[in-house]
Amino acid sequence: MSAFNEQVIEEFRGNGGRVGGMFEGADLLLLTTRGARSGRARTTPAVYVRDGARLLVFASNGGAPKHPDWYHNVRADPRVTVELGSDGGGVERFEARAVVTEGAERDRLYTAQSLRDPAFAAYQAGTDRLIPVVALHRVAGIADPSRHAAIAAHLVAVHAELRAELAAVRAGLDGPEPRLGERLTGHCLAFCGALRTHHAGEDGVFDLFQERFPELTEALDRMRDEHRTVARTVTELEALLASGAAPEVLRAEVDRLAAVLEEHFAHEEARLLPVLTGGGPAERHTGRSRPSQYGSRRRRL
Repeated sequence: MSAFNEQVIEEFRGNGGRVGGMFEGADLLLLTTRGARSGRARTTPAVYVRDGARLLVFASNGGAPKHPDWYHNVRADPRVTVELGSDGGGVERFEARAVVTEGAERDRLYTAQSLRDPAFAAYQAGTDRLIPVVALHRVAGIADPSRHAAIAAHLVAVHAELRAELAAVRAGLDGPEPRLGERLTGHCLAFCGALRTHHAGEDGVFDLFQERFPELTEALDRMRDEHRTVARTVTELEALLASGAAPEVLRAEVDRLAAVLEEHFAHEEARLLPVLTGGGPAERHTGRSRPSQYGSRRRRL
């Protein structure tokens, strides 16, 4: 297996992150850890999936009864190096921190991966151990004040855009004879998708914020809970859209989402912006911003 991995690593680095054969088309990264006993660098190819700002890897070991060596390594030392194919055809290399997910979060992430790739469901079914899900958080720049300012500016811009988009959805339902045509339905669904993308990105950096700003722990825990509440409300709205509910029913649901979302945005801005910018109490930000873009075969990896 070591010789096989070496061949994959060589091809990955020489071909801009792409490999052929049985791994052709697979999303792979190279994970370099420090040996738990030896302290030596060990590089392993691993299947990954993006989850907001973080990358997820799965210690499946092909459903073997034991965890892969790299998992024991990150438990001993969470500092890792990641190599990832870039859009320009090269390989991007960066430092990251490995965080082992637990409980309901681990179950949710592994279930989602099993739905994307049934091989992972087979891996779990074939072993008595609980296959870990490990989140990789990029660490470069998190302590840089200019980076903090950029994060704060992005937060303000995205909140402003989402507020404006939600207002437009509500306006479409507030006419004397609102019509739920394809355009309005599409607008509602696009807003729901953009909101999910934004919160997935935030979830990906909250652990880093908590490490850098431990005084935010309580506030970040509340924000995580609010993300789950918003997600449930969005799911209920999407179900109503799919059912062909009357505009007045949808209007009540959109109003409920607006109230939940505004309280959440206000709390995030009040707690995060002063810390990120080093200023005083956060002001309310409601201005419009420039639109942003939101855009099967496995070995033992």
